[in-house]
This record gives sequence, C-alpha cells and structure tokens, in this order.
Amino acid sequence: MVKMGKDYYHILGIKKGASEDDIKKAYRKQALRFHPDKNKSPGAEEKFKEIAEAYDVLSDPKKKDVYDRFGEEGLKGGGPSGGGGPGTFSYTFQGDPHAIFAEFFGGRNPFEQFFGARNGGMDEDMDTDDPFARFGMGAGGMGGFPRSFSTGMGGMGGHSSVVKKQQDPPVIHDLRVTLEEVLSGYTKKMKISRKRLNPDGRTVRTEDKILEVQIKKGWKEGTKITFPKEGDESPRNIPADVVFVLKDKPHPMFKRDGSDIIYTAKISLRDALCGCTVNAPTLDGRAVTVSTTDIVHPGMKRRVSGEGLPYPKRPDRRGDLIVDYEVKFPERLSQSARDTIAQVLPRS
Repeated sequence: MVKMGKDYYHILGIKKGASEDDIKKAYRKQALRFHPDKNKSPGAEEKFKEIAEAYDVLSDPKKKDVYDRFGEEGLKGGGPSGGGGPGTFSYTFQGDPHAIFAEFFGGRNPFEQFFGARNGGMDEDMDTDDPFARFGMGAGGMGGFPRSFSTGMGGMGGHSSVVKKQQDPPVIHDLRVTLEEVLSGYTKKMKISRKRLNPDGRTVRTEDKILEVQIKKGWKEGTKITFPKEGDESPRNIPADVVFVLKDKPHPMFKRDGSDIIYTAKISLRDALCGCTVNAPTLDGRAVTVSTTDIVHPGMKRRVSGEGLPYPKRPDRRGDLIVDYEVKFPERLSQSARDTIAQVLPRS
C-alpha cells in the first residue's frame, strides 16, 4: 500500500488527475492567498512554502508521475528500490518559495502591478481567495483585464510572466584608447558596479565586476564592444547590455585618418623653396627619413607606406604614415633680404 504523506493535490485545492492548466490556476490562487506580504496570519509563511513545494512537484511531469504512483515517500527516495519504484528517485524541495512566486509572476509584485498599494497594504475590498477574479482571471480567461496589461502576456500559467519583462536600454561608455594601443592590440580591465538580484527574487545587492575589453589591432574609432546583460538587475527588468565605444585619445604628434596616421612637419620657407629632409617619427618609436627636392606647395603631402595602423580586417597589413607639410613664414625680413628675394624670385 502506498503511503501518500503530504497530499499535494489537497494543498492546492484540486483533485488527483487535474490538468496542467488546473494546477497552474490553483497555484496562482493559493500563492496569492497565503503570500506573507498579504496574509499576516500565523502559519501563512509555512503554508506559502508548502504551496510552492506542491506546485514544484505537480508542475513537473516526471516528479508528478513518481508522486502519483508512490506518494511522497517514494518521491523522496523512501522504500525499496528496483523496477523504477521507490528508492530510484530522490526529491528534496530546496527551492525558495518567493523565487518561485517571482518567476511565476514575471518577477513582479502582482499586488502593486494590478491594484496599487495603500500604505504598503492591500485593497480592503479585494477578494481574499483570488484577487485576479476582479479582472475575470479567476476562471483562467482574460475577462475584463485591461488591454494595456494583456499585451505580450502569452499564457497565464506555469512559469510564463504576467507582464513580459523588457530589457533596459544599453548602458554606453566611451573607452579612450591611444594610437599605440590600437597599433599593437591591448586588453583593458574595466571595473563596473551593478545591481544583481538575490536568490529570493525580490531584493537586490550591489556588486563590482571586472570586464576585460579585448581591443583588437587596428580597430577604428566608434567600434562597439558589447557585454550582454551586465547592467543593473531587478525583479522588474532584464539587465541592460553594457557597451563600450572606442574613442581615440588625442596624440601629441599624430592624427588618425582611418588606418593612416598624419604627422605635421613644420618647415621653413627656405626649406619649402629649396628642398628639405624631414625625420618623421613612427608609432613604434622609430624615425623615417622623408626627403624632397621639389618646392613644397600648400597642402603638399608625402606618404610612407606601411607605417600607419593595421587594417581591422587585415591586421597583418598597415596603412600609411602621411607627412603633411606646414610652411612657417618669417615674421619679418630685412630690407636687404627683401631686395635679394625680389631679384631671385619671378613675379609670376
């Protein structure tokens, strides 16, 4: 003879053989009735836990099958083993009834969501057996439930949410990098502080986390690095993605143009007219010689191939170093210098 022990069907107020939908409706009704935030009577907390255990078993086909055949003792590993009977299955309820409640209702407090709080309490006229009955939900249908609440709700039973959680917008941070870091690649460790949901499904804690940002060779300004769901978490939301956006730090010698880098070489008017040699620095600390015997015209540039930044999609190849000439004109000239220049330079 099977010893039933706890009668999970009786706890939920249903009969053996109840359908999956009946089990869900029964849990919703009983959990709302005995939730400690609403029911302050002695033993409500223990009853609330017992209801969660009953739902945990009966909503799981495998646990329910063992329980229906062998009772609580067989479910929890008691009795002789063999042949798929008691002893081959061991169940212990270790769940948090508040977490199960929060998951069932999508992490939200249904008392506040649908009725609002009065100094932290419930509406005095509410049906104590099933508050949702006022919206026509006691029989499992949507009834008079407001359209704004019904959107995106899907099924009302089991572990589906009453109101679908929405993900918070991305949290965006600028990540400043040097051109030298873009040249060689770099790993930056970023410390963020975020809120995380506790196991009870209701309260949150603040914790720090180190995010390792892998900066690949040649990445361009504006590149986004996304860490999914690393933002603040609460019972009412899906955590936001944390997004870092690459921004170039100002460089004392270079400007960036895609995968090219630009170096401004300041030369005298004499050098511009007579030819000159410039020792242009590179990002890795060397210098390259750039010579010209031509007259340097305004806007004139010289390219040094392969001394720029890596191409993002071909990091084994690099852009160019562009030498941009800037001619420094003298502030004043002596009369003799003026006369000499006037004799040497053509008028047109």
